Amino acid sequence: MGCSQELSAFKCGTVIGYHLCNKSIHEISLLLNIPWSTVSGIITKWKQLGTTATQP
Repeated sequence: MGCSQELSAFKCGTVIGYHLCNKSIHEISLLLNIPWSTVSGIITKWKQLGTTATQP
C-alpha cells in the first residue's frame, strides 16, 4: 500500500516532508489543498511501511 491513486508520488513525498518539518495534519491539508483524512492516511502508511511508494 502507499499513496492513493489520486495523488502523485511527488505529492505524497511532499506530505511526508511537511510532516518531518513538524507541520500539523491540518496545516498540511490546507497547504496542499487535500483532505486531512488523506494526509493522515499517507502519514500512517509511511510510519508503518517506511515508504510512500506503491507495491506492485
